[in-house]
Amino acid sequence: MSTPTAFALTGFIAWTLALLVLMEVVRAKLVLTKEVPANGFRPDNANLSPFMQRLARAHANCLEGLPIFGGLMLVALVTGRGAVTDPLALVLLGARIVQSLIHLASVSAPAVTLRFAAFAVQLAIGVVWAAGLLAA
Repeated sequence: MSTPTAFALTGFIAWTLALLVLMEVVRAKLVLTKEVPANGFRPDNANLSPFMQRLARAHANCLEGLPIFGGLMLVALVTGRGAVTDPLALVLLGARIVQSLIHLASVSAPAVTLRFAAFAVQLAIGVVWAAGLLAA
């Protein structure tokens, strides 16, 4: 990748895709082993294991964040303003991955607090980027 922003945007998309692929691999196994009929899945995986429910939510969190954080990165890239996003682009990607991994691992109170901290990092970066992109 040519810039940290381009790498982070691609990484964010790839991470979202990886979570989706994992979910669909598990769902395919459940269909092939006849544990769940092909039409038996709920969008939130509410009728599946707690892990699958967390996986669906972690994937949804990525989809919810992608238009905001990805959009800011895209604006920076297409306007030649990567200097605004490059310094924190990899931090944002790391925080997103950490948030997802914590979500997959646990819903305990300490895990939820850590997950929120990872999200708060992303929010703060997004605010800094939006201000920087609007300022100049």
